[in-house]
Amino acid sequence: MLLRGLVALGLFFASPAMAQNLVKLKAGMVTGIDQIGLPIALERGFFEKQGLDVEIARPYATGVDALNALQAGESEIVQVGVPMIGAVLRGMDLVALGNYSGSATKLGSDATMALIASESSGIKKGDLASLKGKKIAASFGTINHLYILALLEKAGLTPADVTLVNTPPPDMTVALLSKGIDAFSGWDPWPIVAMKDVPGAVEVIRGGDVISYLGFNVALRPWIEKNGDKIEKFLAAVSEADKWMRANPKQAAQVATRWIPGLKADVAEAAMQFNIQQNDRRLSANNYRALWSAEDRLNRLGFIKSTFDVNKHIEPKHILAVIQKHPDLFSDLPPIPAEAAIGPGYVFKP
Repeated sequence: MLLRGLVALGLFFASPAMAQNLVKLKAGMVTGIDQIGLPIALERGFFEKQGLDVEIARPYATGVDALNALQAGESEIVQVGVPMIGAVLRGMDLVALGNYSGSATKLGSDATMALIASESSGIKKGDLASLKGKKIAASFGTINHLYILALLEKAGLTPADVTLVNTPPPDMTVALLSKGIDAFSGWDPWPIVAMKDVPGAVEVIRGGDVISYLGFNVALRPWIEKNGDKIEKFLAAVSEADKWMRANPKQAAQVATRWIPGLKADVAEAAMQFNIQQNDRRLSANNYRALWSAEDRLNRLGFIKSTFDVNKHIEPKHILAVIQKHPDLFSDLPPIPAEAAIGPGYVFKP
């Protein structure tokens, strides 16, 4: 389903003259609480304020699905993280333009991730070594896959020490309830849903800064080269949405309930408290390193056979222009450390 920014829940009304002048843009998102800045910008009229008429596709189960939709022309810009890596290696010319989630100020950032186990699994809270021999759900090629791989490394285990089961996040709670798996690695709201819906569920670990979160606004290079002005307006609108979300987490959670099927308000409110901890649209050297380190881990563990130069697939100039033109949109965020700050010609060296 596509919702138009002009009529989203009656929260913003454009005059007919203004509606005719708005520039159309199609955007895509995934069913994660950290993706909610996009519909907030739509519902609160921030896109219209920037002269855009944005349509948002119904949230996809994973970033892999979102990228398939991008390739099919359903969207022009989508919000994905780790799936970008596999797509680029398969020849999709993707470029990251800004963060929808992550941290420009530090390396580790995974507050919206958790590992949830069933009571009968034998997996103990805080004891990652107890994962050995267990069946664990993850969505292959996504951030929750990267998270469980990092947790296994932290425990001194390898992927061969467990059985990983490829599962879409919305299906993980059901799999845990039916004892088809012992545990799952997931992004919010699914860990919080499981803690409420699965009797005796154990939160083995929440966050832990074991990975640097990857959450980018991405688009195809040919489209980016023709739409610089549109991109800057889009990034300004979602940056304003982010600032509003950080100041109004409870109201932002209500928006999430309208966009993530079956999401209850209490779950959304709990998840939003973690989300606003890594809600930073800015790019820095830390985000280049996050993409590089994700590639490096997947390559070392044999999940991808090659890597690419991250410098060729991140374009910071548009978000840097937004930061310069609208510093107020980021005034509530901690400053980016001098050693991580970047300029338009920045080149990351591992």
